[in-house]
This record gives sequence, C-alpha cells and structure tokens, in this order.
Amino acid sequence: MVPLNETLGFLRQQAAEWQTLQLRELRFLHEDAARLILMILMALTVAALVVNALWTRAPGRERVALPAVLGAMPRLSMVRQAPMMVVGLGLVCLSVALADPYTAVARQEVSYPGRRIAIMIDASSSMVAPFKAEALNANAPEDAVFYTSIGAAERFVQMRRRGKYHDVFALIEFGNEAYVVTPFTTDYDNILLSISLISDQGEWAKFPDQGTTIARPIEESVELFRAFDFLNASGNLLVLFSDGQDTQMIVHGKTVDEILAEAVRSEIPVYFIRTSFGKGIGGIVPDAVWKPAIEKTGGRFYAASDEATILNAIQEIDRLSAGKITITQYSTQRLRFSPFALAAAACWAAALALKLTAPVFSRFP
Repeated sequence: MVPLNETLGFLRQQAAEWQTLQLRELRFLHEDAARLILMILMALTVAALVVNALWTRAPGRERVALPAVLGAMPRLSMVRQAPMMVVGLGLVCLSVALADPYTAVARQEVSYPGRRIAIMIDASSSMVAPFKAEALNANAPEDAVFYTSIGAAERFVQMRRRGKYHDVFALIEFGNEAYVVTPFTTDYDNILLSISLISDQGEWAKFPDQGTTIARPIEESVELFRAFDFLNASGNLLVLFSDGQDTQMIVHGKTVDEILAEAVRSEIPVYFIRTSFGKGIGGIVPDAVWKPAIEKTGGRFYAASDEATILNAIQEIDRLSAGKITITQYSTQRLRFSPFALAAAACWAAALALKLTAPVFSRFP
C-alpha cells in the first residue's frame, strides 16, 4: 500500500507541473507512434459503428415502444452524453501522453511554497552529555545530546518533506570552526543522508574541533547564502542545534550582535534549539546572551530541557516557516508525460463516477 502522504505529495507535484506547463513549448519524442495509435482507435470505432448498423434484428422483438415526448420538455440528450465527452477528453490527454511530451528549457523561474533553510549541528566534545530521548535517539549508540540533536534535525527535515513544501536545505557541522557538509540542495534524501553520515559514531570521534563557537556557523551560513546569491531573497532561515556551552562572545574581533547584524539586515530569522537536559531557560550562563541576540533576528530561542520541548520546538518552527521561494531551474529536456497520463485517468474516473452516481446520465430522456 502506498502511504497517503506519499500520494498527496505526488498529487501536489503534478499540480505544480501543471502550473508551470506551457503548451506552446511542448515537443514530442514519439509523435508518429501516438498518431498511429489514434488512427487505430478511430478505425476500430468506425468498424464497431458499421457492424452495429448492419446487425439485423427482428422487428418488435428487442425494441420498446415509448409514447411521444412533448417538444416542450427539456432535451437532455446532450447532458446524457457528458460522460462520453469526458471520456473523449481523457483520450486526448492519453494521446498527448503517448507522444512522450517534453519541454526543452534552458532556464526557468518557478515559485514554490517553502524556505531556504540552513541547518547547523553542534558536534563539539560537550555534546557527549547525556540527554534522554526515547523517540529522537532511539537507535543511537548512546544517550548523548549530539544524537538527540541529530534525531531532531532528521525529524524536522522529514516533517518538511511530508508537508506541501519544496525547501532548499544546507547542512553545516561546527565546533570551534564551521564546515559546510552539504551546500544548498532541493533533494530531501540527500540532506537526510548527510545528517546520517555525520551521526556515525566513528565520524563524530574524528571531528577535529572540540570547542563550541556558536557564532561561527551563523557567520558561515550567512556567507553561504551570499555565495548562492540568496542573501537578499525572501524565504531564508537558520535552524541551530547546540547545547549552548559557549562563553566566547568575541569571534574574529566581532561581538555576537555584530555577527548577527548581517542576519538582521537580510531578514534571516535564527531558530536556536538549545539542548541541555534538565536545564530550562537561564539554566546555563550563555542563555542570557544568546536569547536576546537570537530574538533580534526575528527568530526564537528554545531552552530544550527534555524531548517534549524539542518536539514542540521543531513543530513550531515548521508552522512558522510557511512561505514561498523562487527557484531557478535549469534543464535541457524535461519529460511531461505524467501530468497528461494523470489527467486522462482523472477524466475516465470522473466519467465512471458520473455514469454510476447521477441518474440523469443513464436514463431517458
């Protein structure tokens, strides 16, 4: 059985395909084959009509006599043929689909609901602290806050994928320095694979930076937005997972407020999920610095002291992250078979539903 959310996601994708489809730009790979199939169908239809016309029936045996229908009564013959018209429309869509339509587009601007999201995960040595989370680190080798953060990041990406969004994700891992693991991509599976790779126990043990400098991934993320020419675009946001054990308030001669000033100017909200088990707001010293600094960006600071707080935080971020982004798509040949095939199936299903559920389509007059 196909999960309902996958089916809904497929239908949303096909609806987006229809929105971007320009009929005048269609080209066909197998136009001759589709034309031949249509000719065969037409020939079979004509043959069936001829056979039906030549079929002799004994008069009066298989016919029903009806009284004359008054001319003043509304003529419903055209209405009764509506299912056949819908079937015909489906055949047109099927014939286009059989011709393997495609569009040759070099560059196209497409708008989708979604955001450009940079996910930042703390991999410093302080992330070995225990954090009990039955759902988020159920398969982790230990109850470390690092694995809880990994589980929360995966849950957030999966939540966005199940929704109506077409997000663009980047992944950054940090300690004393920040490292771009995956630059911006629209492939949810790619970003989930990257999160899974950095969660490997062996890879984490080899991570070179043991300290925590939270300002570095924020600075690196802003530079990544600039490198992809996203900095001045709408729909950008940062999601940060860290235990918050950072008392270094000056980085490269800049204060925290100065580093976040670029995010404020570019209207990039920062959502900071501070993961430290059993410690609410103010439970660690850096909270007093990071909470007001993060809120200046238009984002939120979450003092996650347990798993429930983390789950509520990512749900709230998902809810607050509704928006629209414009993506530039480059393609030399983009197949457009599925929208027409789906339209044909929808037409035939609608015709069958009309015939079976509405008496006016199956009774005379």
